[in-house]
Amino acid sequence: MRHPLFDAIVVGARCAGAPTAMLLARAGHRVLLLDRGTFPSDTLSTHLIHQPGVAALARWGLLDAVRATGCPPLDRVVYQVADVRLEGSARGVDGQRAAYAPRRHVLDTLLVEAAAAEPNVEFRDHALVTGLLRDGTGRVVGVEGRHGEHAFTAHARLVIGADGMRSTVARLAGAPYTREDPRLTCAYYTYWQDVPATMELYEKAAGWVAAVATNDDATLVLAYFPQARFEGVRVDARHAYLEQIRTTAPGLYERLEGDRRSERLRGTGDQQNFFRRATGPGWALVGDAGHHKDSITARGISDAFLQVETLVRRVTGRLGGDPRRLDEALDGYARERDQALLPGYEATLGVARLTPHEQRLSLLRAVRTDPELTSIYFDMVAGIGSAGALYTPKLLALL
Repeated sequence: MRHPLFDAIVVGARCAGAPTAMLLARAGHRVLLLDRGTFPSDTLSTHLIHQPGVAALARWGLLDAVRATGCPPLDRVVYQVADVRLEGSARGVDGQRAAYAPRRHVLDTLLVEAAAAEPNVEFRDHALVTGLLRDGTGRVVGVEGRHGEHAFTAHARLVIGADGMRSTVARLAGAPYTREDPRLTCAYYTYWQDVPATMELYEKAAGWVAAVATNDDATLVLAYFPQARFEGVRVDARHAYLEQIRTTAPGLYERLEGDRRSERLRGTGDQQNFFRRATGPGWALVGDAGHHKDSITARGISDAFLQVETLVRRVTGRLGGDPRRLDEALDGYARERDQALLPGYEATLGVARLTPHEQRLSLLRAVRTDPELTSIYFDMVAGIGSAGALYTPKLLALL
C-alpha cells in the first residue's frame, strides 16, 4: 500500500514524537505519525516535567489539560544530603514555578490525542517501521514497515526518529555515537497510596532516593544504586529498594510503613549516557533517540520538549524545494541541540556518580541560609539556570 508524499514522517508517538507532529502540523506541514504500540499505555520512565517543560506545555495550550488529569503541582522541593537540608521552590520560567509528574500513560495519551486532533496529522498505531527508503544519492525519503497485518511504504521530505533510546530510525540511518559514557546507576521505583509528598530528594554516598506526587493520589518513590551493584540488587530488588530508602531517607521510610504499594516494583540497569549524531540527509532524531542520560536528574521529558521546539523552528518553511536548505536547517538544529544539552548532561553525570563532595556540601550550607539562593539552586536542579547564576555576590560573601 502506497501513500502520498508527506512533509514529515515521525516515528514514535510519545513525549518527543507526538509534540513534534503536532507543532509541525500547526506550522502548516502534512505529517504522518507512527507508533508500534497503542495508547493509553505505560512505559518505563521517570515522570517529572521540570519548569522549562511545563512552560512548553503552556505555550502549546496543553498545560490546563495536564492539570485537569488531577496531577498535582510540585511547587515545593525538599533536598537533603548529609546534614544539609534545603526547602523552597524554584523561581521558575515564563511564570511557571511548579513542576508536574504525570503518569506516562496519562501524559503520552494526552499528547497523542492533541497531535491526532490536528487536521494535518495522520496517526497510525500498531505501525512497525522496518526500513528507510532512500533515493539514488542515499538521501532518506521515507519509510517502509507493517501496519497491522499489511506492509506499507510512505514517502516524506524528512523522517524523524522519536522512538527512544534503542531507536530503530537511528540504527537504520547509521547515526553514530558522538559521545558515550559508562552507565553509572541502576534504579527501581513503584507507587504508594496515601503517602503525602510533593517533590523530595535525598542523597548520600552510593544512594539517592526521590519521591514525587503523581496522578490518583499516588506518590512515585524511586531508589538509585551504583551501577556496579545492579547484579546484586536485582536478586532481591524489593529488599534492596526498601533498604536504600530506609538508610537514605529514614523519614520517608517511616511514611511508607504498612506497605501501601499500589503497583509492582519496576527497575532498570540500562541507564545509558550518550549523544548520537542528530541529523543526516533527510533524517533527524529527537528525544531519547538522539540523546539519553541517567534519569537521576529527570531531565528527559523537558529536554525532549526543548529538542522538539528547536527542530520544528529550524525546519519550518524548509520542507519543500531545494533539499540543501533543509540540510542547512538540520545542521543548525544539531549544533543548537548539543550546545543546549551538554551542560545538563555533564551535571547529570556528576550527580549519578553518587559521591557527594565536601566542597558541594559547603556550598549547600551557604545556600540554605538564604531563600533567594535556595530558589536559584532549585532553578539549577530544574535546568533553568547554569551554575554560574548561583555565584552571586551574596553567595560569594557567605562562602
